[in-house]
Amino acid sequence: MSSFMLNIPSHYQGKMIEYNEPVFLIGSCFTEHIGNALANYKFPVLQNPNGILFDPASTVHALKSYIKPTLYTEKDIFYLNDVWQSWYHHSRFSALTPEACLNKMNQSQEEAHRFLKTAKWLIITLGSSFSYRLTNQAAATGGGAGLGVANCHRAPQQWFDKHMMTIEETVTSLDNMLHQLFFFNPGIQVIFTVSPVRHIRDGVVANNRSKARLLESVHHLVNKFDRLHYFAAYELVIDVLRDYRFFDVDMVHPNYAATNFVLENFMKEFVSGEANQIAEHVQKLVTAAKHRPMHEGTNAHQVFLKTQAEKARQLMKEYPFLDFSKELDHFLKGKL
Repeated sequence: MSSFMLNIPSHYQGKMIEYNEPVFLIGSCFTEHIGNALANYKFPVLQNPNGILFDPASTVHALKSYIKPTLYTEKDIFYLNDVWQSWYHHSRFSALTPEACLNKMNQSQEEAHRFLKTAKWLIITLGSSFSYRLTNQAAATGGGAGLGVANCHRAPQQWFDKHMMTIEETVTSLDNMLHQLFFFNPGIQVIFTVSPVRHIRDGVVANNRSKARLLESVHHLVNKFDRLHYFAAYELVIDVLRDYRFFDVDMVHPNYAATNFVLENFMKEFVSGEANQIAEHVQKLVTAAKHRPMHEGTNAHQVFLKTQAEKARQLMKEYPFLDFSKELDHFLKGKL
């Protein structure tokens, strides 16, 4: 099969992710494919405390707010479409009252600050060089003209100026944030990746220009700091798979086969051999807990539950950092 596809050999020889090392993930929707998989394998994970972020400016703003814990107040939110919202957050933080909105935002801020302080790994996935900034017509929201936003919240188009960040702007903003991060958490390792999701609404040419700027910016920084690394998620989809069969029906988002292919390569390249072996056992047990039998009262199913419960106990005994309490509860409740 290898003769029918272009291989991208990995030259990474640095530190590998171990099972008990906290992993903080931030960035575009593709970030969550890796984050959800790691969480499913029961790695200690925190992802996107502000929700999905696409451009470098929004990502940098969020990370700086975790490093120097910023608590939001009513001046940071606005009322639109019958809910209170934040220009810095995904709509899942929106709420019917300002108190509820701020409570969700600030709880997430505090959790992000604590987690990032002790995280061993930070994975940043950049999606687009395009950033959106408020115009004077958005003054009623309390945001000043030029304020960068992470989410447009279906506000009128004339409220925003669309700007493709230059390589210099991207490098400068990321570089400044990284210096603050390394002072805040001296032991953290950072993995950069560029999302293979294609932003076709910008146009094919503009999307390619946008991705090119991200790639150049990231590699400039990776060559500057020895604790920065690059994972070629973009190239694995665009250059290795390189076929619309590996995209969803919108021809924009990589499908399950593609994201699984990228995940397999990530685990192989950045996760230690021992951690990969543990992940295989974890995945089998998690899958078993999701199994729903046709006939729960059969002896065969009771034996299955007993066997899986014993496997869970054995894994927790062998690896104390694993928590199978949820799965054990399922296995034990299923017993007659």
